Amino acid sequence: MSKKALYLLGIAITIILGTFLYLKFCCNCNVETPPVDTEKVTNVIVKDTNFVPFVLSGTGIDYHTNDNLKFLKNSSALITPVSDSVNVGIENLKTFLAANAKQKVTITGYATSDETNTTSFENLGLARANDIKNYFVSKGLSAAQFDTKGEVIDKWKTSADTLLGPAEYKFEAIDTTAVASDEWTALKDSINADPLVLHFNTNKSSNNLTSVEKLKVAAIVKYTGHVKEAVVLIVGHSDNVGNRDSNVVLGQKRAEFSKKYLSKNGIDASRITTESKGPDEPVGENTTAQGKANNRRTVITIK
Repeated sequence: MSKKALYLLGIAITIILGTFLYLKFCCNCNVETPPVDTEKVTNVIVKDTNFVPFVLSGTGIDYHTNDNLKFLKNSSALITPVSDSVNVGIENLKTFLAANAKQKVTITGYATSDETNTTSFENLGLARANDIKNYFVSKGLSAAQFDTKGEVIDKWKTSADTLLGPAEYKFEAIDTTAVASDEWTALKDSINADPLVLHFNTNKSSNNLTSVEKLKVAAIVKYTGHVKEAVVLIVGHSDNVGNRDSNVVLGQKRAEFSKKYLSKNGIDASRITTESKGPDEPVGENTTAQGKANNRRTVITIK
């Protein structure tokens, strides 16, 4: 083949190859990409699963919000302020219970097994249930329409060191039968037959409760929560060291301390009366150290 023929063949091959490559790779180069629907993107909702909803659900009431009441780990004190959405639910509950006097709500509070209970209640879950009840009552709800229970479980949803909504609410009718009345009478008799007695060190009017004493506090809280006319009586006592007038004053201080303690743990202070017997009603011999220790006390009963 002549050089001229080879030259022309090369030109033809170049044209064919160029056309092929253009069609394969560049024919869509000028096609515009459809615009992104920004409205659809901005309306995409990513569900937040790091919450426990606040739920009030019974016959005649159904309220849900993703916010909730919160407690710090190892604490029985409700974190305040409470969110607006939860307070709206509490207002709905207030309206519902006011219109349904025979309805009651059982609040079950929860605590985890790795938490420490430093309250007067038998477990931290019960202490939390009572603090929730106290908050509801502070919002104008009737204490008589609430029961409280507490449970210790393995785990609960938390955010850092905060438990999210460790409580549940069960709606049911108040039992007004004679059997229920007998039950409360029996509880009062039990409380008064083996009253809560707090002992104090010499010249002191403060005290740390034992586990048994905490159970007795819980029984008093339970009783006063259901029997609206119940009144708690606290009588302060002392040993006979020093003059009588000073000991009467000391006995009254001990009674007032006990009143403050009970009021912080679920009993309305207006339903607690105090008095002092000073050294006048000893239960032990004032000639011995143990006898004096037994006399430095407050005795708590239901009137």
